[in-house]
Amino acid sequence: MFSYNEFECVFRHCDVDGDGKVSPMELQHCVKNVCGEISEQEVEDIVSSLDSDGDGLLGLEDFIGLVKGKGKQEEGIEENIKDLKEAFRMYAMEGSEGITPTSLKRMLNRLGESKTIEECMVMIDHFDLDGDGVLSFNEFIVMMQ
Repeated sequence: MFSYNEFECVFRHCDVDGDGKVSPMELQHCVKNVCGEISEQEVEDIVSSLDSDGDGLLGLEDFIGLVKGKGKQEEGIEENIKDLKEAFRMYAMEGSEGITPTSLKRMLNRLGESKTIEECMVMIDHFDLDGDGVLSFNEFIVMMQ
């Protein structure tokens, strides 16, 4: 990717007034010059999601996060994956690396939904991409979408 100096150079280019911060208007202007139109609301949302000190502006580290694609939105995705892993572990039987018809039936019963093993097999078959009869974590993610 880019070196720190390259990030700094791009940051200085976007920091038109030289105050060491990139405002939403400066970012909008910079993005417009590089890739085309972007709305004021989109820029406000981007700055809001990356502004680490709450001043409504992007510092150099915030800007590097933008270029690298990191921010509160990414943190939200990481949190969702963590939640999905926790839910997956609840559905999978202890010692199992996947959700079996038996473990799915057990969990659904705990949630007050009574299903037969055959019904659970059909549910699993629908999302069992590799056909092994067990839902892996990746297959579980597909199912939850």
